[in-house]
Amino acid sequence: MSQSPLKTTPLTQAHVALCARMVEFAGYEMPVQYPEGVLKEHLWTREHAGLFDVSHMGQARLRGADPLAAFETLTPGDFKGLKSGKQRYSLLLNDEGGIVDDLMAARPDEDGLFVVVNGACKENDYRLIAQALAGQAEVERLEDRALIALQGPEAAAVLEQHVPEAATMTFMEARALTGFGVDLIVSRSGYTGEDGYEISIPGRAAETVWNKLLADERVKPIGLGARDSLRLEAGLPLYGHDLDESVSPVESGLEFALPRRRREAADFPGAQRIVRELTNEPARVRVGLKVLEGAPAREGAEVADEAGAVVGRVTSGGFSPSLRQGIALAFVPPIHAQAGTRLKVLVRGKAQACKVVDLPFVPHRYVRKL
Repeated sequence: MSQSPLKTTPLTQAHVALCARMVEFAGYEMPVQYPEGVLKEHLWTREHAGLFDVSHMGQARLRGADPLAAFETLTPGDFKGLKSGKQRYSLLLNDEGGIVDDLMAARPDEDGLFVVVNGACKENDYRLIAQALAGQAEVERLEDRALIALQGPEAAAVLEQHVPEAATMTFMEARALTGFGVDLIVSRSGYTGEDGYEISIPGRAAETVWNKLLADERVKPIGLGARDSLRLEAGLPLYGHDLDESVSPVESGLEFALPRRRREAADFPGAQRIVRELTNEPARVRVGLKVLEGAPAREGAEVADEAGAVVGRVTSGGFSPSLRQGIALAFVPPIHAQAGTRLKVLVRGKAQACKVVDLPFVPHRYVRKL
């Protein structure tokens, strides 16, 4: 049976021109690394500014008589209280309280709600939203737009040269701005733990914007490999690995996405389970592990207590370029979740010492309002 050809982004040819190694990701042909390699790309982003193509992700506008209230029927977030210029991280939930996807939703202007979802989930997400909110709100998919992320301690100084207003923004703010001669939707956010921005651009202008940013000596292109190691060091969960439809927001440590008003109203999908877990503690929780000896633990590795009994499983893991050691995210029972707890990870049949640590592994450097 022939497979469908991979989708491309408006920047695919730009990646090829930069000699990127292209791989399949979420049905798209995407750059996993450039010639300098994942390690150097990772450290460059931590020290300077890395430029990422994330155009495979889904972008949409949710419009209607009251799209903010409508969106609350699908998510546990406070969207009725979302002010213009602000953005929130939230979750699409199923009726059992499992996570269908995690997402960002913003009000960069007064044109409804701007929603960004994961690339691998977007077809299902938009179908679910459209069906559930039929008659209340409409979903307009923004297929003609690209999405890039500029991340790192020098990202703000770089973007300020082209979009001066971006420098005045703080973490989780989002605005409709003009820059590079085109309309932009800019949020001060990202998935690396660093300060930076995600920038929605008309697809026709994507390559021009990309090249203008890369012309700055502080900026280098960064592939999916370093994007993953950066988000792992930041302790951020990845959908399809650390999150799925069996995992609840409480199990995954995402209680911050459950504001008090919504918890008390319990009027969102899966609320019964989630409120119960908030009160009585779930059977498992997501933790960070530092591997103290041996090779990094990868996804699927079993986690055992010091007596050797298997108590959990690694959902994301790898080598930390910043810490120079193996790190992992795993689910274990709460009794084993306290920072400092000694456990073992089973790598290729060998038990290796590890310990539970507080997340993130590498401190976040978001620019917040004073």
